[in-house]
Amino acid sequence: MPCNRGDVVLVLYPHADLRTAKKRPALVVQSDNVVTDLPQRIVAMITSNLERTGPTRVLVRRDSPEGGAMGILTDSVIVADNLATVLDREIDKRIGRCPNMSAVDQALRTILEL
Repeated sequence: MPCNRGDVVLVLYPHADLRTAKKRPALVVQSDNVVTDLPQRIVAMITSNLERTGPTRVLVRRDSPEGGAMGILTDSVIVADNLATVLDREIDKRIGRCPNMSAVDQALRTILEL
């Protein structure tokens, strides 16, 4: 499924053991300007576990303008320190779009020391 940076997608997201996965929302963080010729995207996990906080995680409230645009069903956290490369075929559908990537970009800069 074609998608762009900032899209919130429903995807089969791999667990840390790389043997199992769970369908969950994720944020596409890969640049649209990088052509890899591979049918895959780099995504950041989105979780409803609000205890996952810190400088590499971005809280999004469901009832905020951002939460509405992203299509999340509950208050959530974008976990920039949990990235995965997923095949396009594992992306089920686009559920929304992150209208402001600046907090996510800062979290990515922190985790990657950029």
